[in-house]
Amino acid sequence: MAKILVTGGCGYIGSHTLVDLVDNGYEVICVDNNVRSNAAILKGVEKITGKPIKNYKVDLCNYDDTFAIFQENEDIDGIIHFAAYKAVGESVEQPLMYYENNLLSLTNLLKCVQEFNTKWFVFSSSCTVYGNPDEQMVTEATPQKPAESPYGATKQMGERIVTDFQKTSTTQCILLRYFNPVGAHPSALIGELPIGKPQNLVPAITQTAIGKLPKLTVFGDDYPTRDGSCVRDYIHVMDIAHAHTLSIKYLQEQRNTEGCEIFNLGTGNGVTVLEAIKAFEKVSGQKLNYEIGPRRPGDVVAIYANNDKAKTQLGWNPQRSLDEMMSTAWKWEVKLKDDEKLFTSTPSQLN
Repeated sequence: MAKILVTGGCGYIGSHTLVDLVDNGYEVICVDNNVRSNAAILKGVEKITGKPIKNYKVDLCNYDDTFAIFQENEDIDGIIHFAAYKAVGESVEQPLMYYENNLLSLTNLLKCVQEFNTKWFVFSSSCTVYGNPDEQMVTEATPQKPAESPYGATKQMGERIVTDFQKTSTTQCILLRYFNPVGAHPSALIGELPIGKPQNLVPAITQTAIGKLPKLTVFGDDYPTRDGSCVRDYIHVMDIAHAHTLSIKYLQEQRNTEGCEIFNLGTGNGVTVLEAIKAFEKVSGQKLNYEIGPRRPGDVVAIYANNDKAKTQLGWNPQRSLDEMMSTAWKWEVKLKDDEKLFTSTPSQLN
């Protein structure tokens, strides 16, 4: 049984990936400093999987503490690296914090990968690396434009760091560029826990519907799209999680033809913000209180994935519809209201 270290495993995509890895026979350990996540999420992971999950409460920006994890677990076969700050708007306001955290944690981790000859490394990247592309449907080969935010720039730089590292290493790497993960595990035992006011659309929708937020602001209705709002490729978090398991299996079976390969993870369907709101209203039966506001700095106009490569090489096929994304997100939000005490934390502990 291969042992996989998941960084940021108490976070949104990380926690769902822990579940998928365990369900597919992998041994997992987690590292998360819980500055932007809630350790209680692991209780949900443990309930779903029936397995205890070990978490190292370590800041990856601290090299010595990171190194100690590898000393204690010299049999780590692979790493899935999620741990990073991820709010586009916040990165525009605090760029240095994003560059320091996202890049130092990555280089520290890769130093340990090099020292301990870890076999596989999967990097959590993003469609933000494409900037404002010339074509709305992007392939892995689509030329990158300047990033629209410091967050996007850290993903462009992170990909370059991993690519350059791999050229001098036996470690086999995969860069996964995901689009817009939404939804929650169907059990409603784990889901997205935004820090403070949500920066992403779907948790903002569900929090407005439940009454945590007074209203939702749609950032712009004057874009050159079919209804004037931004177009995004929304993908269920469980489909995203499974792609990470398939990536580890792909490297484990030595099916990769290059030392560092790239895959887009999206449904291939562009959905506008206003269409997403209508889908939520349909499945939840809730009428959403929203208003149109000005454009938000850092937002790309329209982008969605060509996912042919992930389908043909990884054998990945997104299974869940937009309706299922919205219904599981709403089920999770309702569950959060019922279990308020479990997830009540200081803002610094939320993700």
